[in-house]
Amino acid sequence: MSVLGTLVMTTAIAGVVGTGLGGLIGALLQKDSNRIVSLLLSFAGGVMISVVCFDLVVEAIETEVSIGMVIFAIALGVAVIYLLNWIIDKRTNPQVPHIDENHPKTADDLDELIHSDHLEQHYLNNDSKLSLFIAGVVMASAIALHNVPEGMTIGASYASNDAVMGAAAITLAVLIGLHNIPEGMAVSVPLIAGGMPKWKAVLITASSGIPTIIGALLGFALGEIGPLGLALSLGFASGAMLYVVFGEILPQAILMYHSKRPAFSAIGGMLVGLLIIFA
Repeated sequence: MSVLGTLVMTTAIAGVVGTGLGGLIGALLQKDSNRIVSLLLSFAGGVMISVVCFDLVVEAIETEVSIGMVIFAIALGVAVIYLLNWIIDKRTNPQVPHIDENHPKTADDLDELIHSDHLEQHYLNNDSKLSLFIAGVVMASAIALHNVPEGMTIGASYASNDAVMGAAAITLAVLIGLHNIPEGMAVSVPLIAGGMPKWKAVLITASSGIPTIIGALLGFALGEIGPLGLALSLGFASGAMLYVVFGEILPQAILMYHSKRPAFSAIGGMLVGLLIIFA
């Protein structure tokens, strides 16, 4: 199999299968599962912190471009994902009644994380098909903002390893697949809670992993340009995921479950990430 074929297959397993498995688990759980989802989200956040800090950033530095360029790429990833999220929130939050001036400045429930609450509000208002379509596109875009950078890391890792089935790239795909399980739950649980049939919610959840493949191809293409392209790809993806973890996943996990346990779960995720990366 060609490099691209292997890349697409590996990423599909990490993205589509991992997210779909999370969707299936979410469909089997009761609606009142905030504690479980909170702990799983924080655990996934810890895994991604290990991936970024102990693997991706190290790889970017090892390209031997200037450290300033690596820092710039990371900062750019943070800025771009924050800006896109800010635009989506600014346009959708005013249309959701419970999000007012007293609401936390971040998502405190699963439906807010993926903006399914915005789509549900349009259904409740019996809005036009065009409005429903736009709300669906917004929800898909919010999910893609999480999945595209994940795919970029796999693609860039393939570009940086001579072996088609390089151990580093496969390990990274496994870690991202683990990370996608609770994210899949974050997609399916609010859809099912909103009245969508379980089979349809699981199918939509699995398909939400497709942007991971797009990100992988983009990361691979940038990585193939040379050391600068590889450093930019790894750095941008790292920054994007750092923002998702610290700006969205961990704050939401704590708001969903007011306890110290999400912190311990995140630390556990970091240790598991270290074990998989260096074992």
